[in-house]
Amino acid sequence: RVAAASLEAVLFDFDYTLADSSAGVVDCIHFAFERMGLPQSPADRICSTIGLSVEETLVDLAGEGRRCRTDEFRRLFKERADQVMAVNTSVFDTAAPTLAWLQGQGIRTGIVSTKFRYRIEFILAREGLLERVDVIVGGEDVACEKPDPAGLSAAVEQLGIAPIDALYVGDSLTDAETARRAEIRFAAVLTGTTKAEAFADQATEALLLTLDELPGLVERM
Repeated sequence: RVAAASLEAVLFDFDYTLADSSAGVVDCIHFAFERMGLPQSPADRICSTIGLSVEETLVDLAGEGRRCRTDEFRRLFKERADQVMAVNTSVFDTAAPTLAWLQGQGIRTGIVSTKFRYRIEFILAREGLLERVDVIVGGEDVACEKPDPAGLSAAVEQLGIAPIDALYVGDSLTDAETARRAEIRFAAVLTGTTKAEAFADQATEALLLTLDELPGLVERM
């Protein structure tokens, strides 16, 4: 656990943390795999990969031998995502009140995700939440995807704060590892496919059933 004197910002993962875009992800992967001539995976299997990098998603679903086709997979996924992702993404009911509460406490907020920033901005604007978020770092903003800490490091730099004064909230082991590498405190939210016991070996401030429990954690910190 990283000790800190203050909490100046809460940063969030996007998929399965602030929103559910699983239907869009399943659609995009089915589209890409069909065009790549790869065997299809069931929806629940695909959902278990949400949070992995594009490359690791391909390897997890199609095998190590397909790693060399990552660029093709990335291109096809993005092509389909531009058509269907936003309409197939729903923001969790807990997101708006949580972001509003943090803003009311003077705590800045951000999103660090492998999802493209322009897509996140569109979804938040549609929901009237864009003004609730101070910084967004998406997949197009960094050279390396999570668990590389580049996205989190960029977010705290843009906010002008030290990593020690931030908290990252995410739903996956990838998020936990990203926070560890960035030397930022981490809280797990159990609204994705990762179970509580999977975080047993991770340095977490808390396991949150939903974002409704985040204000209580922040007050204790």
